[in-house]
Amino acid sequence: MNEIKPIDLNFLGNEEAIASYVIQTSEGPALIETGPYSTFPVLEKALNKIDIKVTDIKHVFITHIHLDHAGAAWKFAEHGANIYLHPFGVRHMANPAKLMASAKMIYKDDMDRLWGEMNEIPEKQLISPEHGEKIVIGNTDFTAWYTPGHANHHIAWQVGDGLFTGDVAGVKIGNGPVVAPCPPPDINLEKWQTSIDLIREISPSKLYLTHFGVVTDVSNHLIALEEDLYKVAEIVNEYRKLNYSQQKMEELFTNFVKNELIVLGLDQIALNQYEAANPPFMSVAGLLRYWDKKN
Repeated sequence: MNEIKPIDLNFLGNEEAIASYVIQTSEGPALIETGPYSTFPVLEKALNKIDIKVTDIKHVFITHIHLDHAGAAWKFAEHGANIYLHPFGVRHMANPAKLMASAKMIYKDDMDRLWGEMNEIPEKQLISPEHGEKIVIGNTDFTAWYTPGHANHHIAWQVGDGLFTGDVAGVKIGNGPVVAPCPPPDINLEKWQTSIDLIREISPSKLYLTHFGVVTDVSNHLIALEEDLYKVAEIVNEYRKLNYSQQKMEELFTNFVKNELIVLGLDQIALNQYEAANPPFMSVAGLLRYWDKKN
């Protein structure tokens, strides 16, 4: 059984918003998710506390290329690590200019504070497994499961009976609810449902969420995820049918999400954590794009 160590990246000063996971193998430590480059100093310090240097990590597995999951991957590659990812993500990690330009259109002058920089990774260090393929690192198998829906380039990584789910199994922080993060441009409910069904087939005993931590009640977690996914999708579709402006939709949806969390008893700290992990305005943009393409 591999030792798995979660690392809280303290994103924007929030505890339990973004996690990386260190897995000990017989060939040294591997990392699942890097977080954004803005939190790299936190990650490096946390690694040092458990006697791991950045240069010790030669294998980095990312679930998808969104900046909160893969933004610091280049820094590990700079020190010789291989980066394992979906084939659809390779060109963006080899040349992140388009990815960063798209992010800048959304976040504008807040890019550095949120995400930091992102540099090129040599293609020879970008490894793309097939669906169901095992990457063997010493005594440890990392099985790649293609799990689109949140992003077309999404992989859930299986290690033993645990599954590292990125965003496809949703966001759940502390005792808060399961919510579906739906940013543009790839949200697709049908693909997401297929991915949820695949997770059920894999039947892991634990889900390791990037946002945030370990889930052991997998069955009920996935049911709650489905409920939230279809609920928020329908809310945004109703806004769309009413021809609201996107700004009005974002204001309404942000208030809806906040009120839902307050009704469940979440305090301001928890509200901030959910906001950092899953900004509601992003789900409006992502779901609007889904419905516009569908209709």
